[in-house]
This record gives sequence, structure tokens and C-alpha cells, in this order.
Amino acid sequence: MILLPNGMFLVIFHTNLLKAMQLIKKYFPELSTEQLQQFEQLESLYNDWNEKINVISRQDVKELYLHHVLHSLSIAKLIQFVAGTTILDVGTGGGFPGIPLAIMFPETDFYLIDSIGKKIQVVNEVVKALNLQNVTAKQKRAEEIEYSFDFVVARAVTNLPEFIRWVKNKISTESSNALQNGILYLKGDDALNEIKKLKAGKFIFDISSYFAEEYFETKKIVYLYNL
Repeated sequence: MILLPNGMFLVIFHTNLLKAMQLIKKYFPELSTEQLQQFEQLESLYNDWNEKINVISRQDVKELYLHHVLHSLSIAKLIQFVAGTTILDVGTGGGFPGIPLAIMFPETDFYLIDSIGKKIQVVNEVVKALNLQNVTAKQKRAEEIEYSFDFVVARAVTNLPEFIRWVKNKISTESSNALQNGILYLKGDDALNEIKKLKAGKFIFDISSYFAEEYFETKKIVYLYNL
């Protein structure tokens, strides 16, 4: 609120935030009050931290919920992780898709890694502010990880054949979810060409089948298993 000369208070409504939260509620009406509050906090947290450490482009941060939060949550439309599932987010950057998914699945354990320390600093500060007990974030490369996970997630970190080489030995062989353990990779239209020659099991899901916004017309989830 701003105190005006006449002593009245003017309430400043964040119109973009209201619209963004309506979008989240539209596609995920089952969210708890705590989850909604955590999603709502993301705007101020990323705006504040992005002024100090540029983890999202200045232009793109204006579309935080559409381009980053909702995009990350497309994975939650494909699969509902059971309690105790372990997820490795490789090249998480500012925390995507890991942080939105960690809010969505509080009983799933997320391990977020990135080779750039400043980005992990932001991730850890956001995780702390949101009180996310199911997230660990470290400055690491995928090749340095010595244990396995149920799923590996990422957003267009590199080409898929190269990504598979990084993580294929990081995936546990014992599955407990509706989908067999594997990779869930957020990618654009070039996904089909990249996986054509792969011997792994593979499916491509159009995110536009989950979300009606124009931004998602070319966005895909690539699911790879039996690597």
C-alpha cells in the first residue's frame, strides 16, 4: 500500500500475479492453500533475486508463470509421482522444473543440480523462503552424481543423445510409479529428430494437449526409458 497526501491508502493490485494464479488454479484446482501461497510467492522471490543475480532473462521473468512455472508443471499432467519418488533435476538453472514440481509433490524428494554456483545460490534461497523440505540443491555436474533416482528431469539443457550419456546410469531399475523410471525432458519441436535413432523406449507428449495457451503449441515432454 502507498500512503497518499490526503491520508488515504491506495492498494496496488498485482494484476499480472492475479492472472497468473488464476492460470495455475485453472489447471490445478486441487492445490492446497499452502501450495497456492508458495506458488504466489514465486513472483516476488524471483523478481528480487533476478535483480541481484540474473538467472532468468529480464524480458522472460515478466512471463514467469507461463514460461517457467506452468511449463514445469506440465510434467505433473503426465505423471503423478507417488510418495517417496526421487527426482534429479539436471541443469536446473533458477530451479526449473524442480521447484514448481517440488511444490506440487511435497512427498517426493528432489535433488537439483547446476554447474553454475550463482544459480544454485538463488535456488537455495528460494527453497529456504518457501520452506520446501523436499528439495536439496547443489553445484554439481550430472557426471559427478554417484547415486540413482527414479526420474531425471530437465529443460532443454543439451541435445538428448548427449543428455542420455550424462544420466543413463543415474536411473534406478526399480519402478513404483505409473510410468517406468526414466527421463522426462522438456523440449521443443526438434525433439523428434533428436530421438529418432535412439534405441531407448520413447514417447513424445504434446504439452498443448494439457494447456491451451499459444506458448505451448510447440512444447513437448520427451519420456525416455530402458536406456
